[in-house]
Amino acid sequence: MAESEMSVRSCRELWTILLGRSALREPAQIEAELDRHWERLQQGLGYYKAPSSSSAARVKENKDVAQPLKDFGLRISKLLNLDEFQSVQLLQCYLQEDYRGTRDSLKVVLKDERQSQALLLKIADYYYEERMCLLRCVILLLTYFQDQRHPYMDQYCSCVHKLDKDLVSNCQSQLENLFKAEAPTWETHGNLMTERRVSRWFVQCLREQSLLLEIIFLYHAYFEMSPSDLLNLTKMFKEQGFGLRQTNRHLIDKSMDALVNRIGYLSSLILVEGMDIDFLHKCALDDTKEDHEFAKASDIVKEMDQLLVTFGDIPHQGPVLMAWVLLRHTLKPGATSSLVINKISAASLQLDVFKYLSTMLKALELSGNNCTASTAKMCIYGLLAFTVTSFQVERLQTDNAGTQSLNLIDAACEVLSASTLAEDFWETKPNMGLGVILDLAVGMFPHMVRPLLQLLTALVSNKSTTKKVYNFLSRMSFYTQVYKHKPNDIISSDDETQWKRKTTKLLYPLGQCFGTGQTNLRMPPGVLGRVSFASEQGYVVRWNYSYSAWTLFTCEVEMLLLVVSTADVMAQCARVKPILDLIHKIISTDWNKSDSLLPLTSRIYMLLQRLTSIINPPVDVIASCVNCLSVLAARLPGKVWAHLHHIGFLPFAPSPLTNLSQCVNAQKLKAGSYGNLLVHIEQPRGVYPVTIAFLRLITTLVKGQLGRTQNTGLIPCVLLVLKEMLPTYHKWRYSTYGVRERIGCLILELIHAILNLSPEGEEQGRSPNLVSLCIYCLANREAGQAVVNIMGVGVDTIDVVLAAQPSGCGSEGPGQILIQTVQLAFSITNNVIRLKPPSNTVSPLEQALTQHNGHGNNLIVVLAKYIYHKHDPALPRLAIQLLKRLATVAPMSIYACLGSDAAAIRDAFLTRLQSKTEDMRIKVMILEFLTVAVETQPGLIELFLNLEVKDGNEGSKEFLLGEWSCLHVVLDLIDSKQQGKYWCPPLLHRAALAFLLALWQDRRDSAISVLRKKERFWENLITPLFGTLTPPSEITEPCVLETCAFVMKIVGLEIYYVVSGSLEQTLKDGLQKFSNARRYDYWSQYVKSLVCHMAEKEDEGICYFPETQMLISAWRMLLILSTSHSDVMHLTEDSTKLKLFMDVLDATKAALTTSTSVSCLRLGSMMATLLLILLKQWRSVVAAAPDILSPLSLILESVLQADQQLMERTKAKLFSALISVLQIQGLDGGQTSQLPLLLQSVCETVKDEAQALMDSTRHLSQVGDAMEEEVSMETDSPQGPQKDQRDGVCVLALHLAKELCRTDEDGEHWVSVMRKVPVLSSVLGAMELSLRSKRNLYFTEAALHLLLTLARTPQGAAAVAGAGVIQTICLPLLSVYEASSDGTSQSFSRKSQDSACWPGVYRLCMSLMESLLKTLRYNFINEALDFVGVHQERILQCLNAVRTVQSLACLDEADHTVGFLLQLSSFCKEWQFHLPKLLRDVQVNLCYLCQTCTYLLHSKKMLHHYLQAKNGEPMPPGPLPRTQQPSQSVTKDVAAAAAAGGGGGGEREEAEQKALLAVQCSLLKILSKTLASLQHFTPDCCQILLDQCMDLAEYRTLFALSFTTSAFDPDVAPSFGTLLATINVALSMLSEMEKKKEPVSLSIVSLSSSEEIQALKSLLMFTMENCFYVLISQAVRCLKDPSILPRDKQRLKQELSSELSTLLSSLFRHFRRGSPSSPASGILPSTQPKPPTPGSKPSHEGQEPFIQLVQAFVRLVQR
Repeated sequence: MAESEMSVRSCRELWTILLGRSALREPAQIEAELDRHWERLQQGLGYYKAPSSSSAARVKENKDVAQPLKDFGLRISKLLNLDEFQSVQLLQCYLQEDYRGTRDSLKVVLKDERQSQALLLKIADYYYEERMCLLRCVILLLTYFQDQRHPYMDQYCSCVHKLDKDLVSNCQSQLENLFKAEAPTWETHGNLMTERRVSRWFVQCLREQSLLLEIIFLYHAYFEMSPSDLLNLTKMFKEQGFGLRQTNRHLIDKSMDALVNRIGYLSSLILVEGMDIDFLHKCALDDTKEDHEFAKASDIVKEMDQLLVTFGDIPHQGPVLMAWVLLRHTLKPGATSSLVINKISAASLQLDVFKYLSTMLKALELSGNNCTASTAKMCIYGLLAFTVTSFQVERLQTDNAGTQSLNLIDAACEVLSASTLAEDFWETKPNMGLGVILDLAVGMFPHMVRPLLQLLTALVSNKSTTKKVYNFLSRMSFYTQVYKHKPNDIISSDDETQWKRKTTKLLYPLGQCFGTGQTNLRMPPGVLGRVSFASEQGYVVRWNYSYSAWTLFTCEVEMLLLVVSTADVMAQCARVKPILDLIHKIISTDWNKSDSLLPLTSRIYMLLQRLTSIINPPVDVIASCVNCLSVLAARLPGKVWAHLHHIGFLPFAPSPLTNLSQCVNAQKLKAGSYGNLLVHIEQPRGVYPVTIAFLRLITTLVKGQLGRTQNTGLIPCVLLVLKEMLPTYHKWRYSTYGVRERIGCLILELIHAILNLSPEGEEQGRSPNLVSLCIYCLANREAGQAVVNIMGVGVDTIDVVLAAQPSGCGSEGPGQILIQTVQLAFSITNNVIRLKPPSNTVSPLEQALTQHNGHGNNLIVVLAKYIYHKHDPALPRLAIQLLKRLATVAPMSIYACLGSDAAAIRDAFLTRLQSKTEDMRIKVMILEFLTVAVETQPGLIELFLNLEVKDGNEGSKEFLLGEWSCLHVVLDLIDSKQQGKYWCPPLLHRAALAFLLALWQDRRDSAISVLRKKERFWENLITPLFGTLTPPSEITEPCVLETCAFVMKIVGLEIYYVVSGSLEQTLKDGLQKFSNARRYDYWSQYVKSLVCHMAEKEDEGICYFPETQMLISAWRMLLILSTSHSDVMHLTEDSTKLKLFMDVLDATKAALTTSTSVSCLRLGSMMATLLLILLKQWRSVVAAAPDILSPLSLILESVLQADQQLMERTKAKLFSALISVLQIQGLDGGQTSQLPLLLQSVCETVKDEAQALMDSTRHLSQVGDAMEEEVSMETDSPQGPQKDQRDGVCVLALHLAKELCRTDEDGEHWVSVMRKVPVLSSVLGAMELSLRSKRNLYFTEAALHLLLTLARTPQGAAAVAGAGVIQTICLPLLSVYEASSDGTSQSFSRKSQDSACWPGVYRLCMSLMESLLKTLRYNFINEALDFVGVHQERILQCLNAVRTVQSLACLDEADHTVGFLLQLSSFCKEWQFHLPKLLRDVQVNLCYLCQTCTYLLHSKKMLHHYLQAKNGEPMPPGPLPRTQQPSQSVTKDVAAAAAAGGGGGGEREEAEQKALLAVQCSLLKILSKTLASLQHFTPDCCQILLDQCMDLAEYRTLFALSFTTSAFDPDVAPSFGTLLATINVALSMLSEMEKKKEPVSLSIVSLSSSEEIQALKSLLMFTMENCFYVLISQAVRCLKDPSILPRDKQRLKQELSSELSTLLSSLFRHFRRGSPSSPASGILPSTQPKPPTPGSKPSHEGQEPFIQLVQAFVRLVQR
């Protein structure tokens, strides 16, 4: 026997499928299920067989079932008296669906006798549930197989026709068997059959009888019953006593009464339905009585007569007897049958049949299937209609005529509550059917108000019936009154049967108190009245008087207001309550009638006020008033609230509530009339109609979205609920079962409505509001614990309540209410945790949710066990959702909380996840929970991953998937072959991929390694990327977008984290296929169209923005990765890259220019980020692209007009993009037209941002640094737009302005723009403030770069100088290099030289002064001298610092300083005139600087030693910033990185060498500029050689007459030896470069190109040239100086002759190999020293001009 024979679908699963609660929801799938199981449905309970030896042998022969399960199956068979084979099937179904343990625990349970007995009893309960579900499936088919609104009507209908009459015959036989079944005993069923189990068996027996009768009743409601079947059923029911004479009736207790009564009700209904009264009525009207079945079955009629005459006094027999009377009276009205008819009819009336019918219909409505109840109403409708038509009402009344009439009306009301019957009623003639009953009620009106209004209330079912009821009451023709004595103002006829009124009569005594008019009724004289009843007790008169009952109702309400404080109040309340109920039903059904009822509804407020103030208030009338107001509040919340607030009915606060603590403490709150009513009346009595109405009213008001004032006014009401009701309602006294559950559900519905208020309706602010109040009370007060207790009910309690309620209960059953309450508790808790403001302390609610009880049964376990609930899929789904929330926010381990139940709960989760019929939403929620757990619950996710370790080679670990791993399901869900099938819808596929993405994001390497090696994993994963998506305008399932996004992200993460060589081959193949299939082009185009569609259709409310955002984010990540992994991703073609780039540009333009909605601007911001990255990474592609500047300009223009705070980051990205485009593409001729507009936009932005920055800086300066630090620590507060940032809008705008000005070299455009926009004044003003306060570093640096760019052209330099740059910079710059307040100094490193820092700002200011002086020359000399005078101390310290600090930052500052001095040295005379001392100091320091640089360049070992040993001693004596030396900042860092990377000593040495060479290069640049500056402080060579009259006193002697080697000692003055040493060092370095003894990396950056090497050689030549020039000039100056002794002059000649001759020979050798030209303009673009001889030019033929000069000088000296 195959295993498939053992695995069958359980009846409960079949029932779930037929209900539409499973994954099988298509009609074809339902039809297939019915075709597969219709025989089981037809057999009914007969499907379950008795034990047999053949079945036992069949089980024994089966090899696929484990022996322990077989043995246990036999024990089940004995206990349940069930077929052995079916027992094993039952066991397997139970283990699959309801077993709450693991497979390992099952082995233990089967071996342990005590545990196995408990398991047996659970399986017995499961078996009973299976039998019930089988019958429920049949009832479901019979309920909807002719319902046109049901989606599966056709499938149900075909199956019902298959079942045919065999269904009913099987049910009848099974019913008989159940009725006659002997109770099991321990002798027959084993020792587990205790008294308790016997009682449980009998309850099951009664339930099954009830369901079988329900099937028979529903079947015969659609298919006629033969007379013989009716006779047989009558005999059977009589024998059973309509359920009262059960074989095992000794087992019946009080709890079973409802079931026994239900059996009786259904038995009675079956017999009435079998007589087919509707058809009988039709036959009587058509006079075709012979067509009725019983007209041809006289023998059966006689037998039925004899049978019914012998009926006893069982109430259930009353309707049967009445129906038979009708049948006999209609078919054979002869004299022979009249005796039988009279006898039977008398018996039915004696049984109080009308009261019984009313009771029966109410019971069926409360406890049964809605279809069964409505079918019963239709059956009884026909019975009542034919009864009152055939017999006069008087004949139907016994001695107590009035009571019988009221019972008849009550029964009619119950019948007419079915909406379809109410419509039919108005279509019948008034004198036929139930119209007679209406006439009966009208005859009592208004003497008796309730009967008529009760009937009309039932007749209100829709708008059309509402209109008919309203019009009926508007045109009343009779007015019935009762008189104890004959009045004096009437004239009576002789026989006293007719009266006539003589005078006008006010019908209500309201005139004196309430005035006259519409509030009263007047009966005019001459009105006739018929006396229908007269006796000693009084007269009943029916006046022929036309009036509107609505006016009468107004008078009745006025009367109640009049007598409210008298003894007549209760009687008047009984008259007014039906009026209120009718009003409530009418305005609930048709709101349009509310205006017509305004005279009544407006009096309800006064009625409430009066009734609540009396000693014994009528709670039912008050509840009716509040119910009416609830309906009004749905449309007019403000008006209703205002009136209720005015009368003081609701709780209120005498003074306004200004803060949350006032609300929570409730010190100033008053209970109102309702609060007093609850405490003093309802709670002592145990009845709560007003409370139920109050909760509905408040919920309606909350949902009505009142304004702020009313919402604040509702706080006392909500506070009463949260503090006084929710924590204690379960302890109140209740007189009716089910009210407590209903109140709890209503309380939670109110809280749920508050927490779901929209932001528009609930303003957020400092004053308290409903949402914050609810969150606080639930999180910190007893209300939260009450909600936790509701959630802690647990799945077992719910299952018990569901099992105890009558079969087929609708949405109002106790079980359903309990489920709804728990669901609301889940949702509320979830929302409270989500909305609760962040806090460092754990709230009591969070403690209650996460605490561990000593017994181990904590709430987390309770929540997790809701997975076992199968009745309502929403319950486990919401429980898992709350677990997901707790897993995210709660600091706990869910795995630890689950304890020993963890594995079993995991198995239950995975079982539901694996089931192909399980509700898809539960599966999605489980996967979402696991997705969250990947990051937040490591223990739990390891449990679900269930990875097993397999020892591999060399000690490595290899992982395998365990049997209970969730990855099995996930792999199935992403399988490309499964897509499109019903068990893998798109939402589930998306959830599975989200889980996989979480694994990759959290780097779960063990799970990832297993997945990578799975066959076809990568192929299945990337399959969605090869599909063709529906166009954006036709998207119906947005989750597909997320699916593709998750795939992109997983692939991207894999490429990013895994070395390209280690990628799986299948993934490489997939990426190759992706590229070959042109999918990059497809997705780029699709993303562009998606963004464009979102931008165009935003106003139409496109609802899939999050999915779109997710896809764009993933696509962005892929493209960013492709810039660095193009080989792996096969994105190498420039044409493809260009298309992708242009698509990104178009999408950005569409998002930022089409719509101004927040969502579109966010999309645009994302696309702008991608655009910027691609611009920087794909420079070669962008360079060949068409015009990019134009669309970017349009985008910028649009963004500048949008919300500035929202667009802050986007503006920055666009500025950066424009900068990149200008750097890459520049401006073509056709694009220059855009330059003015672009410049104007940028300059206006700069102006506005600079102004805002000034305001912000002033504010920060006022509040002080401490406050600024406090603000900066607020991590949650967003940085304002005036915050100085490296990539801020203001900084980037300045850089863009710099690029634009650089492009516009001739100033054609920027000059006119800056005249219109005062940008320079704004920038300089902000910069001055920033320098003074030493804030806004990035802004200051960017502003200086802009000024530097402008200063390079004459127009720009003039504009900058004219704007007052010297006033901005000169004095404020002092604060930049002063020591910080805490005494620490700035730190410098190689990195900090490129990054922004205040010393860098100082260097930029130096460069700006240099550039302005160079460009403006004499026009700027005064400002330059002012600058050098202010900063002379810093300048001198900087020149002197090179000797002690060789950090690159320090050298860079020296370089900038010497560069400025070089320009200033051209104006020696002006300098000498204004600052003579400073000039001398500068000259001396420059000479010393030359000596220092020469020494350091000469002694490489010493320089290396300094770099390694010195760590930045302070620079004496001033506050020049000191930093780490390159030995720390460069050498050690690089060496450490090399060592960490696995490099050896060679790499470390190379890194140190690079750092050394970088310092040498800086020193060489400083040296060259120093010598060029000294050239201006020494006489011109030509002049001093040729001009004998030259004034030597004008030039000082700069170098001492000494020829010793250059020393590092500051006490040794610079000498001619220093200059000679400098020439030797330069020549030596040139020779070394020629011999290639040094690596080519001789610059700060890698000098890999020949141009850079050539530039460095030129720099060396420039240094030698200037050094020779200074040497010759100074030597001639000394030779001509009369103050120098002739001996010294002679020595000078000798030494110079010797040294220069040697140098010349070396130079000749060098130049024979070739030498670079000088000056080195590539290295020193800002330095243009005058040539050594006028008009000299570099020559490559022969000797260099400066060598010729040196030769001439040597000849001069040697003479």
